[in-house]
Amino acid sequence: MRLTRTDPRKRSSRRGEAVILFSVAGTSFAIAVSAVEEIRSLEGLRPAPAGFAGSRLPKVKHLLERERKTYFVVDSNLHFHILPSRATRVLILRHLPVAVLVDNIERTTEITVLHALPRAFEGEERQWYRGLALFGEQVVPVVRPESFLSKGEVAVAQASASKLAAAAEGPAPGAASA
Repeated sequence: MRLTRTDPRKRSSRRGEAVILFSVAGTSFAIAVSAVEEIRSLEGLRPAPAGFAGSRLPKVKHLLERERKTYFVVDSNLHFHILPSRATRVLILRHLPVAVLVDNIERTTEITVLHALPRAFEGEERQWYRGLALFGEQVVPVVRPESFLSKGEVAVAQASASKLAAAAEGPAPGAASA
């Protein structure tokens, strides 16, 4: 007796995810294309004002104004605890008031498998990365966009920026001075 299939075979399709490969100090990282609003040059960056967030956010060195919105620019070298390098691009993240300095955009590609982080990744690294992707023989960590600044850190940055903006405007007209 011979068994035959009456329903057509379904092709197994691996659903991929588009990612941007970028580098910082010679190390490659990946981030989901859907997490990035824009990639731009360093034009328009301004240093974070003196007193910005005190010492609570040392990795935020610059601010970027775009379409009447302030982005807090994270120095990726400080974030990943790697040696200083020369940033040439800024990744503006989608759905977050955060931008990230990176050295180079390598390419956009697709991943079909995201491997779990090995146990060797401990502490902060477990929050930084969603997993690992393979590109040929290269293993690249895939970054969690929300890891650059937590919700609490964003709140601190926004409060500090608002406080500094109010101080720059000066006292309200007609306010009594002591």
